[in-house]
Amino acid sequence: MLHERYYVENEKYERLIARKNEKVDFYNGIYDRYRYPVLTARHIPLSWKYDLDIKTNPYFMERLGVNAVFNSGAIYLDGKYYLVARIEGNDRKSFFGVAESDNGIDGFRFWDYPILLDDTCPEETNVYDMRLTKHEDGYIYGVFCSESKDTSSADLSAAVAAAGIVRTKDLKKWERLPNLITKNSPQQRNVVLYPEFVDGKYAFYTRPMDDFIETGSGGGVGFGLCDDIEHAVIDEEIITSKRKYHTITEAKNGAGATPIKTDKGYIHIAHGVRNTAAGLRYVIYAFATALDDPTKVIAEPSGFLIAPKGRERVGDVSNVVFTNGAIVNENNEVFIYYASSDTRLHVATTTIDKLCDYVFNTPEDPLRSVLCVKQRCDMIKKNLEILNKQ
Repeated sequence: MLHERYYVENEKYERLIARKNEKVDFYNGIYDRYRYPVLTARHIPLSWKYDLDIKTNPYFMERLGVNAVFNSGAIYLDGKYYLVARIEGNDRKSFFGVAESDNGIDGFRFWDYPILLDDTCPEETNVYDMRLTKHEDGYIYGVFCSESKDTSSADLSAAVAAAGIVRTKDLKKWERLPNLITKNSPQQRNVVLYPEFVDGKYAFYTRPMDDFIETGSGGGVGFGLCDDIEHAVIDEEIITSKRKYHTITEAKNGAGATPIKTDKGYIHIAHGVRNTAAGLRYVIYAFATALDDPTKVIAEPSGFLIAPKGRERVGDVSNVVFTNGAIVNENNEVFIYYASSDTRLHVATTTIDKLCDYVFNTPEDPLRSVLCVKQRCDMIKKNLEILNKQ
């Protein structure tokens, strides 16, 4: 026998899952935005939050609540769209769950159980932000942040971040591998596995950090090679997309989704952070690296690709958008999954052709106001000449 309230709440849940998403009238020619988030805390199954036994839960109370569903890895398999979402409980601990959709923009439903990782790191307290890479070695790898208490500090908020690694063939059975070791970087976050071997080695995009929050000497998105994924050690990191003064990457930047391969180069969808009077502002930007040299940036459009807009600006950590997952389907449609304000997950859709046009034909940031104005004036002049001929 189930509590009568179960049926009320389950009907609300099923209506949410069945709700169709729709494009909004936002336009920039690059991508489309959608009215509803694709995942929220309300998408969590009732069986994950409530004890359904009326004897032990006579008032049908939430026993294990969920605060937020956000930063999700993404992968496309056999015509379906899968998200490995970061789910944060009311207890602040994050964990992973797989949600599945037929079209990538709505209808996402979580599988019966969240992912239970092998408990191989006794010091690990929290895990989050998994990037998924379908590697040429035949495995799907998940690289995520493995967070532990900084035992050298009396501050209870002091933490140490490392890159955890798991692999799977079916998103159901996950093998935990030892955490990545970077010899010259005390901490690592936002690490992404490159989908191909480089000189016969596994390749990672990294984010060198001196401590948990501040990049310190970390100059941007790093790149490093390791011989053995089962005992991954990177001896040297080369900086690719660099942090720059008075730009969207001034405070820090980091890899986002697994790089997307195109005929012109690998497109990276990353995040940049700058300081404001109201705190840190996170946006999403794009750049490209050469097909024959994953360390060489060959295009970097000026400014952000996606920034928090409207209600996206409000949440647990406001004024933030963040991505760690994107999908390209067989029609060359691109689905960029981005979270807003550490609270909910959205999708923006585009195509490979549009993304390439944006990345390779949008001018770079000349880095000074006077040059930025000249750049804009040159475009205005060209446009006025065109308009005057009409």
